[in-house]
Amino acid sequence: MATQSECVDILVDDEHIAGTFLSPPTKLPGVLFVHGWGGSQERDLSRARGIAGLGCICLSFDLRGHALTVAQQQTVTREQNLNDLLAAYDLLAQHPNIDPSAIAVVGTSYGGYLAALLTALRPVKWLALRVPALYSDDDWMVPKRQLNRDLLNQLRGRRVTPEENRALAACAEFRGDVLIVESEHDHLVPHSTIMSYRAAFHQTHSLTHRVILGADHALTTECCQKAYTDILVNWATEMVVGARLDQQEGLAAANRMP
Repeated sequence: MATQSECVDILVDDEHIAGTFLSPPTKLPGVLFVHGWGGSQERDLSRARGIAGLGCICLSFDLRGHALTVAQQQTVTREQNLNDLLAAYDLLAQHPNIDPSAIAVVGTSYGGYLAALLTALRPVKWLALRVPALYSDDDWMVPKRQLNRDLLNQLRGRRVTPEENRALAACAEFRGDVLIVESEHDHLVPHSTIMSYRAAFHQTHSLTHRVILGADHALTTECCQKAYTDILVNWATEMVVGARLDQQEGLAAANRMP
């Protein structure tokens, strides 16, 4: 973990010697995990532990209609699940040790779609999307299970622009750092959908796109799971450590000013 340093003067026997205080950052980055449709926070926990080791505070949670509330899956809407995400984000941002200007959101499939929408409603510095799904703006209040699968496949099979989709419009306005992870053999989120997302991110600070070879949508093999974990943790390390180094350089420059 990067540290903050402060030069101090130590008085001893009427003489002065130099010392340096080293301390961890007073505020830590936050990372919010959003699982996909039909999933749960369970898969995110191992990755959250790895990223927490970087000196981050992580939060995973179960969307309504999943895990303990699976009975609601037939009736839950995208509006309700977006509200779930907003509530989880606000809880993380209110943590006393969180730096609210340094929050990452990691979303998978349906969770990636919701995460993209979130960026238009809350401050997000880093955004990681694995196989982000795409949905029409129509039927927003219709239960997700009742959405027309044929129409969804048509939407995902063509290039979609920010002008015609709310999630992509949010991506077009996003100015942070982005990671997109694609599965080579994805039958639910095809390459065209990934490219719609990628093209929408035209104002980002950085954009990283990775393809997991041989992977399906759910990453059903252990090697594909590991590949994604490595990609995510390495990217998070680069983002978090880089931000701390930038912060330290800024503090050092401020201390050098007359």
